[in-house]
Amino acid sequence: MAWTPPLSTIPESLAPLDLPLALDLTTKYCVDNKSTASASGMEAAEVNLGDRVNQANFSSVTEFVLLGFSNLGEIQLILFAVFLCLYLIILSGNLTIVTVIRLDRSLHVPMYFFLGILSISETCYTFVILPKMLLNLLSLLRTISFINCAIQMFFFLGFAVTNCMLLGVMGYDRYAAICHPLRYPILMRWQVCGQLAATCAVIGFLFSLTGSFLVFELPFCGPNKINHYFCDISPVIQLACTETYINELVIFAGGVLALMVPLTFICISYGFIVRTILKIPSIDGKRKAFSTCASHLTVVIVHYGCASSVYLRPSTKFSSNKDRLVTVTYTVVTPLLNPMVYSLRNKDVQMAIRKVIARGRFYPKAL
Repeated sequence: MAWTPPLSTIPESLAPLDLPLALDLTTKYCVDNKSTASASGMEAAEVNLGDRVNQANFSSVTEFVLLGFSNLGEIQLILFAVFLCLYLIILSGNLTIVTVIRLDRSLHVPMYFFLGILSISETCYTFVILPKMLLNLLSLLRTISFINCAIQMFFFLGFAVTNCMLLGVMGYDRYAAICHPLRYPILMRWQVCGQLAATCAVIGFLFSLTGSFLVFELPFCGPNKINHYFCDISPVIQLACTETYINELVIFAGGVLALMVPLTFICISYGFIVRTILKIPSIDGKRKAFSTCASHLTVVIVHYGCASSVYLRPSTKFSSNKDRLVTVTYTVVTPLLNPMVYSLRNKDVQMAIRKVIARGRFYPKAL
C-alpha cells in the first residue's frame, strides 16, 4: 500500500492544484528531504570517524623547543659570557688533569687512573649539554629534533651514571689503600682497574638506554615546549600524551639504584676508613690519610647532593625554576669542581703540573 502524507505537510502553494498532483509532488518533496538528511548523517559519521582515527594515530612530534632561560631577556647575554668562561675552564682543567696524569709517572697509580677516567667522562658529559645551551642563549630558534633530543638524553644519562659509578669505585680504591695497604697492589692491579672502569661505563649506558627508551617510546602528540635547557627526563616525559605512571615508576627505581647503591658503598667504605684512621697513633699520619680522601669526599657531596634532589622524586613534582638552578650546579659546577679540587688540594697533582710545565712538555701533541 502506497504511503500517503498527511495534508498538513502539503505546501500552501499547492492548495489550488488537484489533490492527486499535490500528493505526488509532496511525496517527492519528503523523499528528497529524507535523502538529504541521510546524506548529511553519513557525512557527519565520516567526520566523526576521521576524528577518531586522528585521535588514535597521534600526530608525531618531530622537534622540541628548549625554553631554557628564554624568560630572562637580555640577561641571557650575561649568562652566555659566564657559561662560556666556565665551559672553557672545565675543558682546560680536565684536559690538564688527563695530560698531567699521563705524562707524570709518579701519578701512574690506581687513584689517579680513576681520576683521569672521571675527568674524561666529565668532559664528555658537559660537551653533550653546554654547547647547545650556549647556542640557544644567543638564538631565537631554540629547537632540537626528536632524534637529537633522544641522543642528548642517552649520552647525558650514560655519562652521569658512569660518573656515579666511578665515584663509588674511587671510594673502594681509598678503602683498599688505607685499610689494606699491604694487599693494595694485588686488590687494585691494573687489570682490575681496567675492568672496574669498563664496568662503570657499561652499567652507566645500560641504565641510560633503558631510561631513554622508557621516555621516547611514549607518544608525543602536541605540546613540544621543554621547560629546560636540555632534554632531561622530567620535563620531556611531562609532554607525553598518555599515562606515564608505569614508565616514571621504573625510571624512579632505576634512579634510586644508580644513585643510592654507589653512595651506600661509598658511605660503608668511609666508615671502615675512619675506623682505620682513628687507630693511627700519630697526628701527622691521620692528617695525611684524611687528606687523600678530602678531595674525593668534596666531589661526592656536591655531585650526589644535587643529583639526588632532582632525580630521587617523581617527575610530577618537577619545578622548572628551582630544578634548573640545581641542574646547573651538577652540569656545570661539579665538572668545574673536579679539576679545581684535585689540583688545588692535592699536592701530588700540583707538583706534577709544575714538573710537566718545567719540562716544556705540556702541549696538545703530547696527548
